[in-house]
Amino acid sequence: MRAIILAAGEGTRLRPHTLDRPKCLVPLAGRPLLAWQADALRRSGVADITVVTGYRADQVAALGFATVHNDRFRETNMVTSAMCARTLLDGSDDVVLCYGDLVYESRHIDALATCGAPVAITIDRDWRRLWSLRMADPLEDAETLRLDDNGDVTEIGRKPSSYDEIEGQYMGLIGVRAGFARQFVEAHDALDPGRGADMRDRDNMYMTDFLQHLIDHVTPVTAVVVEGGWLEVDTTSDLETYESLYDQGRLDQYCVLAEA
Repeated sequence: MRAIILAAGEGTRLRPHTLDRPKCLVPLAGRPLLAWQADALRRSGVADITVVTGYRADQVAALGFATVHNDRFRETNMVTSAMCARTLLDGSDDVVLCYGDLVYESRHIDALATCGAPVAITIDRDWRRLWSLRMADPLEDAETLRLDDNGDVTEIGRKPSSYDEIEGQYMGLIGVRAGFARQFVEAHDALDPGRGADMRDRDNMYMTDFLQHLIDHVTPVTAVVVEGGWLEVDTTSDLETYESLYDQGRLDQYCVLAEA
């Protein structure tokens, strides 16, 4: 398995931490988010790691990571960043796509690696515990996720009206099997550039829009169910909360940070 870490964005909600560095290099517990991700991947045997860069790309390359660059990072979204690494989705290896603002335990990568579905995503059944830590109203920021009886996702990424519409929270980890990798890219390229998925243009659709398009028109997307063991670092408030827990020796209750 190879990994593609999507880290092109400017991370404006993490300013001032991102004024002089990309979001993936913002430190948590004394180390950049990217370092924690790389450790988790390597602990799962994933040594082939490529980072899709945009904002402050030189800083990622200077750390020795293989990179591909989204030179349109200011005007595109995460799906376009993934497609900048299309040469890695050539069918020669399984691929895990990872959002760049995550920290997670290696068990989540292990779970994706053992799932034989063409496309799979990890979903956290215990998501409300983390969301309640991050915000006063977990429902305000959450997204719908519904499953069928086979454990495949039927709906993802909508605005929920109740907790009943959320059977787990999508974490930002996507496994694509080698045998489907080329079709993953072809499904994107077949979209109308002016429309894309969910009525957004192709360059600016969300990853959840693209996953819903795959579900509706191309292939099932299988849910790999996990419980906890990850963090999303999206805002300065997130970072301050996690740092406080780390200082108190309590961050392990949400995610165990371990160096490879």
